[in-house]
Amino acid sequence: MANKSQIDELKAILLERKETILNNVRNSRDSIDQLKDQDLNDDLDYADFVSDSFKEGMIANHQLDELNQIEEALKKINDSTYGICDMCGVNIPIGRLKAKPFAKFCTECRTVFEQEQQKRAAY
Repeated sequence: MANKSQIDELKAILLERKETILNNVRNSRDSIDQLKDQDLNDDLDYADFVSDSFKEGMIANHQLDELNQIEEALKKINDSTYGICDMCGVNIPIGRLKAKPFAKFCTECRTVFEQEQQKRAAY
């Protein structure tokens, strides 16, 4: 299990990443707003606009999902449940938490979770 100083270090990383994502999302929204203000002269301009807006939206959605995971990890730190696998209840190794500070599963359970996700996507 991670000790207090390791958890504090991971919390700082989570908070820094949270701020970065919030800035990125704001910038994405600004970019989308700027795209909306452009003059669209023809179908090609419109296609570029739609493509760029879609990419910006996808990036923002992905980052909002990561932001939710970070918020959940910070809540777990406050609740003293951080670093415990949501699936099996064992301590998530510190190496995994350093690689992905908002990890919800140990490596073994993550593999099971991903396999289940793939099965669901296949149907």
